[in-house]
Amino acid sequence: MIRKLVLDVLKPIKGPSIVEMAEKLSKIEGVEGVNISVTDMDVETMGLIVVIEGNDIPYAKVRELIEEMGSALHSIDEVVSGNKMVEGTKRK
Repeated sequence: MIRKLVLDVLKPIKGPSIVEMAEKLSKIEGVEGVNISVTDMDVETMGLIVVIEGNDIPYAKVRELIEEMGSALHSIDEVVSGNKMVEGTKRK
């Protein structure tokens, strides 16, 4: 059971906004909250950190929705699974 995902996503400037992306991701069953932050931007793309929390996040559906919206998943930067949220250590 996945409780938290932190994803590095590359999104084209054109197409759905990060507001639309957050709304659609939050409607996936098992997702309780979504936070999207813009980390960088150029003429054609923006880098995003997408944080998703819930009780049983379906990773395959999250990835599918991100790709359907024209974005690319660069990496999975953090995953929390199990009955308890465990805080990780931050790298310097």
